Amino acid sequence: MNRGFQILLIASTAGFSWLGMMAVHELGHVLHAWLSGGTVVEVLLHPAAFSRTDVLPNPHPQFVAWGGAVWGCLIPLALWLAVRLAARPHTYLAAFFAGFCLIANGFYLAVGALWPNGDDAGAILKHGGDPWQPIAFGIVAVVAGFCLWHGLGPNFGLGSTQGKVDRRAAVGMAVALVLLMLLELVLGG
Repeated sequence: MNRGFQILLIASTAGFSWLGMMAVHELGHVLHAWLSGGTVVEVLLHPAAFSRTDVLPNPHPQFVAWGGAVWGCLIPLALWLAVRLAARPHTYLAAFFAGFCLIANGFYLAVGALWPNGDDAGAILKHGGDPWQPIAFGIVAVVAGFCLWHGLGPNFGLGSTQGKVDRRAAVGMAVALVLLMLLELVLGG
């Protein structure tokens, strides 16, 4: 029975983190588009698709491109810090989410700078950025993400805990994942 809750906790936390990461990443693009005088034409958030934000006109494409990764890291970090300062028992879930967002956004920018195409790093480079900038951001973000993940294993039933996890956390994360998927389906059409 423990393994079932462990699998539920791990799978739902990973799924929620993936969808949540894309949502905060796109929110960063939207914020930077608005701040720079751009017009957001569409934000694609769907559980079965990669997220995307279309901005036309986009007077500052490099600024908008940076917004996704910057806010995609800062918002989850702020959430984790708030939960940690409140001394909540499930701080590890916020730490996992923040670490996931740091690793995903950092890897995305660093790899995109090495093999640029139509992604955010490609836009940064196309509009005057140097390759070292997204690579450096990526390295720092990925290392910070792994630091946040360090020691979280026992909370997810790994190691000496032998599959034992907080069942309420497992069910809560599964509910949160379903609600986030439904929200994206409703808002995404």
